[in-house]
Amino acid sequence: MVIIAGYCIYIGGSQQLVRNMEQTSKRLQYWRLYLLTLVLGIGGSFQYGIQVSLIASPAVHVQSFVNHTWMLRYGAPLDDSTNQLIWSFIVAVLSLGAWAGAIHSGSLPVRYGRKKALLINNVVAIVAALLMVFSRMARSFEMILLGRFLYGYNVGLGLSVHLMYLGESSPKKLRGFMTLTSSIFIGFGKVMGQIIGIKEIMGTEEMWPYLLAVSGIPAILQFVLLLFFPEAPRYLYIDKGDTEGSQKALQWLWQEDNLKLELDDMQKERQSTQGEKAKTVKDVLTSRCVRWQLLTLAIPCAGVQFCGINALYFYAFDIFRESGVPEDQMHYLAIGIGATELITITLCSFLIDRAGRKKLMGYGYLLMGVTMCVLTVMLSIKDLNSWIPYVNIGLIFCVICIYGLGPSGVSMALPADLFLQAWRPSAFVISGTINWLGMFLVGMLFGYVVEGLGQFCFLIFVAYSIFSSAFMLYFVPETKGKTMVEIMEDFNKLNYKNRAADVEKTDVALATKL
Repeated sequence: MVIIAGYCIYIGGSQQLVRNMEQTSKRLQYWRLYLLTLVLGIGGSFQYGIQVSLIASPAVHVQSFVNHTWMLRYGAPLDDSTNQLIWSFIVAVLSLGAWAGAIHSGSLPVRYGRKKALLINNVVAIVAALLMVFSRMARSFEMILLGRFLYGYNVGLGLSVHLMYLGESSPKKLRGFMTLTSSIFIGFGKVMGQIIGIKEIMGTEEMWPYLLAVSGIPAILQFVLLLFFPEAPRYLYIDKGDTEGSQKALQWLWQEDNLKLELDDMQKERQSTQGEKAKTVKDVLTSRCVRWQLLTLAIPCAGVQFCGINALYFYAFDIFRESGVPEDQMHYLAIGIGATELITITLCSFLIDRAGRKKLMGYGYLLMGVTMCVLTVMLSIKDLNSWIPYVNIGLIFCVICIYGLGPSGVSMALPADLFLQAWRPSAFVISGTINWLGMFLVGMLFGYVVEGLGQFCFLIFVAYSIFSSAFMLYFVPETKGKTMVEIMEDFNKLNYKNRAADVEKTDVALATKL
């Protein structure tokens, strides 16, 4: 009996080992898709992260250059308020450029395809880098303004098309993980921008034009490497009707011959939009059949700028000063905050297809709201005891960890699940508009809000976080492991909740055309 039991255990262990090896082999078969993820990330969301973070390092040098240029032109120094206004606009114009890029993300990827749209976008970034490099030689701060606007355009268009391209090239079992890598590259870009911006590397008076031009390198890399990859398979099949090209692209990316389920899913989606052109922004805003998808896109996803993460970064330096951190060490602590966000977003990528989008984002927002409530209270009593500022540092890192594990990553992954092919480009225009205008408003108005409310400004973000949490947990259906058509059917239960009989009689095609 002992021998038989031991033999059974051996057999069971061997079978488990075989299953593990098979799962590992299946993951490795997507190595070309992983390479595509890397290439898209380098020239896509990475550019967003690095542009947001590195601009703080050369602030003093750029303001000095603006003042020096003004004196050469007009023979008088620039007053401090005007210099600060020009600098503020240099920082904020990125958001306006990104808004312009987001608007074009509804037309360029449809007309030219996802791949060509990114190639065009890389040329924009390269031109922006050249403007930065030659701005000091030309003694023109206007070139810096134009370069920042073009960088913004590159970020706004690139981020949207990055998510489209990746979502339309990934199998449904990996779609959450793949699209979430865009958040990982944003975090990686932030950390890289902070690292290369320190004075020991490129944060010097001699190197600042090259620091501002560094985004040209990822653009060149993506432009060259993307030439070796196919167009997005779903775009080829559904938008262009190229069945053979789509199948070849899938076989090349997935290293798999049995593509029947994926092709059937694309065929259903194609039939649902047969004879229809890509939807406009007006269609998305007014159509009943995507009403709840639009609300999900707008409130917890695109509105993530209003969760208070940028305010937290702003307040972090004040809290560090109160804790006795030397001024020359602040930049290294900022790198630590960025690294924390990057690590937690990476962890989120392994959880999203297990825990699901709904729980990660819903409970993430809830915990962020609660933690910021506690932080507001602790900031109000920070003078009562010497150890309270250290507790506040811990709370800041807690909020950043929660943000990385939930809202940050899911806000990038979930939009790719919400809309069918015909609706997706215009939906990303709306998402980009809310996101970038929100970022612009927060950047321009936050200082005044802080001046008026002090630490109680966090209560605004608490309200947003609690509301978004309730919305996600009570209304939004889970999208994990579902096809685009299945997700649409789940949302139709909300879109037509007062017309249940109509939903039962309405097939996918009719629901899409309403």
